Amino acid sequence: MSHSATTKMTGLLLRQLGPRFFSTSTTLGSAMSETSKFSRPLGMEWVRIRNFNTSSAWGAGEKEEKVAPPPSSAAGKIEVGGGEKGIVSYWGVSPPKFTKGDGSPWMWSCFRPWETYKADVTIDVKKHHEPSNFMDKFAYWTVQVLKYPTYLFFQKRHMCHAMLLETVAAVPGMVGGMVLHCKSLRRFEQSGGWIKALLEEAENERMHLMTFCEIANPLWYERALVFAVQGVFFNAYFMAYLASPKLAHRIVGYLEEEAVNSYTEFLNDLEKGNVENVPAPAIAIDYWQLPPESTLRDVITVIRADEAHHRDLNHFASDIQCQGHELREYPAPVGYH
Repeated sequence: MSHSATTKMTGLLLRQLGPRFFSTSTTLGSAMSETSKFSRPLGMEWVRIRNFNTSSAWGAGEKEEKVAPPPSSAAGKIEVGGGEKGIVSYWGVSPPKFTKGDGSPWMWSCFRPWETYKADVTIDVKKHHEPSNFMDKFAYWTVQVLKYPTYLFFQKRHMCHAMLLETVAAVPGMVGGMVLHCKSLRRFEQSGGWIKALLEEAENERMHLMTFCEIANPLWYERALVFAVQGVFFNAYFMAYLASPKLAHRIVGYLEEEAVNSYTEFLNDLEKGNVENVPAPAIAIDYWQLPPESTLRDVITVIRADEAHHRDLNHFASDIQCQGHELREYPAPVGYH
């Protein structure tokens, strides 16, 4: 193994063990000498690591000095406390810098410019899957029973209701994608694109939540409710997906139908003036490629369209399996949201 490869492996190991390893001496050699005072490696004091190179500088105490990475280093730079520190991305490549169409810097790390899109707001938001068998009826009435407590709790507080809804709606895609991922590994077979589709659904729902967080701040008891509801729902849905994926997808299909209905009520109250139509947050404008003058009404409209696409995707997934087929036999829709 080459010297540079050994150096990188050593640096990565040190990074995993913490930002302060060994002692707070100023050089690597003196830091190593301090470790002899301890009987266990993990008993060593911490030291700040500047760069993953044997010629890197080591910090002393709380005062940190600015150390430039070597020219061959793949580290980027980030401003911290008026100085610069070397940073390394997950892949060991300097994080690229993106700009918008107008030349301004891209400010979001949670999604990239190529992950943005224009929502298809022409989708039928009134579409409903009629329950035709026992499984469908069970899924439908399960959702109906679950929705009433939330409606009683939130009533006309649409923003807080939407935030709770999104913390739950982002769970099924992640659970389904995880189960299909493990299934693909066990069977040594492709997934037909469904793993990526379900994980994209989960990410899309999470972006809905990130958008609402820019507009409203949930109260402490609402945050506590999220912990309780998400904890119960995650485990319940995980067990349901293991037992019957077609039932799990049908439940999500009906959940998304209720989400569409909730956002329709939200839009109605916005039009009536019962909810202030504030300007759209910057994250929503960039994510959905909205005009700069967009408002909350425009944001709710595109979010409702997303939920309608999730509705159709999950009903489609359930229909496939109800016919005795596996999801991988029918490639997942591309760019469904």
